[in-house]
Amino acid sequence: MVRMAEQEIPTGMRDDARESWPPRTLIESFLGNFNFELRPGEDTDIADTEAAQSAARRFRDVLGRYCSGVTVVASISDGEPVGMTCQSFSSISLDPPLVMFSPAKTSRAWPLIQRAGHFCVSFLAEDQVEISNVMAGRGIDKFADVAWSPSKTGAPLLDGVIGHVDCTIHAVHEAGDHYVVIGRVQEMDFADTELDPLLFYKGAYRSVR
Repeated sequence: MVRMAEQEIPTGMRDDARESWPPRTLIESFLGNFNFELRPGEDTDIADTEAAQSAARRFRDVLGRYCSGVTVVASISDGEPVGMTCQSFSSISLDPPLVMFSPAKTSRAWPLIQRAGHFCVSFLAEDQVEISNVMAGRGIDKFADVAWSPSKTGAPLLDGVIGHVDCTIHAVHEAGDHYVVIGRVQEMDFADTELDPLLFYKGAYRSVR
């Protein structure tokens, strides 16, 4: 197997991007039983004081009033698909075409995606709640019953989604208990379907209808 350090840097990735990649030992330390990325601050360590817990609940309650779409961010690690459900996705630039998502520092999937150097963001349809729940879990074969095909970068593109963007990692920035990951879009498309997007609002799944 070719080591990451020996591989060519993918098109669109900054030359110094690998300098911030975590070591394998750190990745392994992230193993656990849950990897839910939907709610802001959901999977982070909060100080065990009444004031801190109250502030965290207030933050989640207020940000929960912002309705967003639901995506799955996925890549390939050591030949196996890896992915996570993610609400914190957004477009940020047209020229060059850039998007972003924000994984928690405690995320198990993110360091594996980072080492791969690329990812595909699948925009879930309203009938894909179960896929969202599966991709939010840990300790299971997330892709066992999920149909997908390789995108241009080789990252998993889920079947039945309403759109996708396929990206190489452009930059990564620390932001409190999360990272802000900027991806440079290599390919994108949307599906000709009457299905509406899967939404998340006030801590629950919603649909346009």
